[in-house]
Amino acid sequence: MIDSLITMSVAGLIAGFLFSIPSAGPISILIISNALKGKLGYCIRANMGAAVADFIYVLIGTFGLTKLYSLYKPAIPYFLLAGMLFLLVTGYKITRIKMDPEHLPEINTVKKIKHRGAFYTGFMVNFLNPALFVGWLTISFLAISFVASLGFNTGGLNAVVNQNVTSIDNITGLKIQEQKILSNKYFDKIYNHNKREQNFRKDDPSAYPGYFHFIISSVYAFFLSLGSVIWFHFLSLIFTKFRKYINLKIVNRIIFGMGVVLCIFGLYFGYIAIKTFSRI
Repeated sequence: MIDSLITMSVAGLIAGFLFSIPSAGPISILIISNALKGKLGYCIRANMGAAVADFIYVLIGTFGLTKLYSLYKPAIPYFLLAGMLFLLVTGYKITRIKMDPEHLPEINTVKKIKHRGAFYTGFMVNFLNPALFVGWLTISFLAISFVASLGFNTGGLNAVVNQNVTSIDNITGLKIQEQKILSNKYFDKIYNHNKREQNFRKDDPSAYPGYFHFIISSVYAFFLSLGSVIWFHFLSLIFTKFRKYINLKIVNRIIFGMGVVLCIFGLYFGYIAIKTFSRI
């Protein structure tokens, strides 16, 4: 069991870091816009808040609570509407920011200043985005399947995530399972079918105590969130450190543009909410 815990810790950390890099979502905009203002402490707290939302969604997806999604689905439009309002207000506030060209604020760390609401804002930006759940479930499905195909012991997590994806496919019709076909074609180029099947049988969930699945799901979700935290912390450091080398007029334009994009995300959430109402 120890080997599977280590395996899923490393897999979660790598997946969380790598799949956060190409993200251009609301949390990225929130962190970059505040990093350009020198608010490193705000970025750190917002990053932690977003990570808590990630942890919750990943744990639900891997622990097997996807059946609750059918109960949660009717509330999704309301979550999207709340997300729309939240992003519109946050985006508007960001567009109103005007940095003084003659007085560039010093970098504020957590120890120097308390950033009220930063953690809450980061959490709500991610938590009010239901698509994040399906996104992390899909990423986990591909990452865990890949790890299992290499012969590593996933502690039964591979089989359970397969079941969870099937459950979400049936509820949403998103057909995440189609990704399995593509991934298996890639895996077949590396290892033969018989060996992969043997590895999957070794990961039979029934071979482990009932409580173990919650433990390994929690460990995987924690390290995936940690990987995301590491990336966004690195991103915050880069933008706070090199912001002095950017003309402040350009910085103001970038921040304004990000506020506009955040508002566009909000309007998109509203559009999806309206479409979702018609499907319930």
